[in-house]
Amino acid sequence: MDTISENLSHIRQRIARAALRSGRNPEAVEIVGVTKTVSADRVEAAVKAGLRILGENYVQESFEKIEALASYGISWHFIGRLQSNKAKYAVRLFDLIHSVHSEKLAREIDRQAKKYDRVQPVLIQVNTGGESSKTGVPPEDTVDLVRRVSRLENISIRGLMTLPPFFDAPDRVRPFFRALHDLKKQVKDAGIDNVSMESLSMGMTGDFEVAVEEGATLVRIGTAIFGERP
Repeated sequence: MDTISENLSHIRQRIARAALRSGRNPEAVEIVGVTKTVSADRVEAAVKAGLRILGENYVQESFEKIEALASYGISWHFIGRLQSNKAKYAVRLFDLIHSVHSEKLAREIDRQAKKYDRVQPVLIQVNTGGESSKTGVPPEDTVDLVRRVSRLENISIRGLMTLPPFFDAPDRVRPFFRALHDLKKQVKDAGIDNVSMESLSMGMTGDFEVAVEEGATLVRIGTAIFGERP
């Protein structure tokens, strides 16, 4: 378990260096620990080492972990592809949903959140690479989707998220992170009510330093913390 603590310390150092290289405050970047397939005891070790945000890809897998770690006051984020029929669980379990990619999904989240008299914070997922295998709004349609979702009373848009194409060379991902940062500026310049662009969720184990250099505020890291999955 000491390895998890050491891994986190090393990641924080790398984030700090990347932030300083780009003239940013390292404290503006938070780690979302990706806990897909990771056992609750290993996740607890990361929490004890100071990890405060945990990200789950599957609603069903999250139930047991959220219950097991309830006493720690962790912030849970949903980072996977959310099906509309799981929205009723997501609004009860997660402080932030990263992956809102359509007005249809947003409306269902809004409908479910209303039942619990809460406003659900979300990020709009953008398909910056135009890949057919990934969900996400096309970049050119992002401002329009933000505008339409912003009218829903029980949703609060907090920023943008992307899953860029995979490259072995992290620097090749830079244009896709930069594109999301540019979209953040476009959304802010549009002056849409009930929208804040405080969060950019981008970057994973293989490329988070480049993401930080391009403005990420949330980096989703699993393997570098917990090791390779079985």
